[in-house]
Amino acid sequence: MKQIMLHGANDWRLDEIADAQPGPRDALVRIAACGICGTDVSYVHMGMTPGHPIPLGHEMAGVVDWVGAEVTGIAVGDRVVVCPSDAGHGPMGTGGPQGGLTPVLHVPDVASGRRLFKVPDSMPLTTAALAEPLAVGMQSVNQSEAKPGDKVAVFGCGPIGLMAIATLADRGVTDVVAIDLSHARLELAKKMGAAHALDPTEVDVWAELKRIHGEVPFMFGPTAATDIFIEASGADRVIGDVLQNGRVDGTLVIVALHYRPVSTNYVNLLMKQFTVRGSMEYPERFEDAIELLERRDLGELITHRLSLEQFGDGLAVLEGEKDCGKVMITMGEDR
Repeated sequence: MKQIMLHGANDWRLDEIADAQPGPRDALVRIAACGICGTDVSYVHMGMTPGHPIPLGHEMAGVVDWVGAEVTGIAVGDRVVVCPSDAGHGPMGTGGPQGGLTPVLHVPDVASGRRLFKVPDSMPLTTAALAEPLAVGMQSVNQSEAKPGDKVAVFGCGPIGLMAIATLADRGVTDVVAIDLSHARLELAKKMGAAHALDPTEVDVWAELKRIHGEVPFMFGPTAATDIFIEASGADRVIGDVLQNGRVDGTLVIVALHYRPVSTNYVNLLMKQFTVRGSMEYPERFEDAIELLERRDLGELITHRLSLEQFGDGLAVLEGEKDCGKVMITMGEDR
């Protein structure tokens, strides 16, 4: 059986691995689709291997091929999304012994009821594989506590920022500004529900936010009236810019990975009584993401579909001009 394995920094391989030996609480899933995430790109560059190769892939959907005797509620032939969260059962695709970039995935502890989630027959499995990144974007919106009438700016329109925008739109938050360097991604952001799209190389973002959202007073001069900022870009300067230019009582949610320390002006934080929150993983109900996909097909976010053997091409797309949405590895029939 084949599996994308990370052996070290910039050393990934499509390895032949031994067939899985699942136990009575486990299942085997024939993977139809697995997205490539920006985290995968980071792992490849950093070589995050704990002394041995690790499998990659944590955004996966497929069809159940086998279930153990202790598994209930899931049967062979069920169409499912795999939740890769640790949750006491071991992470998948982010350092654990299993990863979704393989034709047949061993899913441990399915009997817990928190590993496999059924999807409707009408939902393409490539679309179902969007549930994991959607859950990440959705959790950032949960952390922001955004509600209809709030004014929101989303920095970064990669898949997670786009999923946050789609979640905001689903919840009736319409006054959303998308900010990104890619016009292609900004067009996707508008399709997801952003009312405005800004390229910071073409406009002064903060002047535009004042124009779009209005202004509120501050002792050193008026600021944009933007209530909530979601940082999904990974650009370190965004955090400082938001604290410098954001409003009193504003909220910043950080969902992008910032691997290096980022300098913070705590005077701004103090004087503006600003709220800064991190966002990690998923809502308490992973099913929330699947249910949003039932209400709205987000399949148009998939801009590249590649085979397992083309994994390297997928990495190159994500590292190029970034004029892409979700890059999806497909295996087998999208049914």
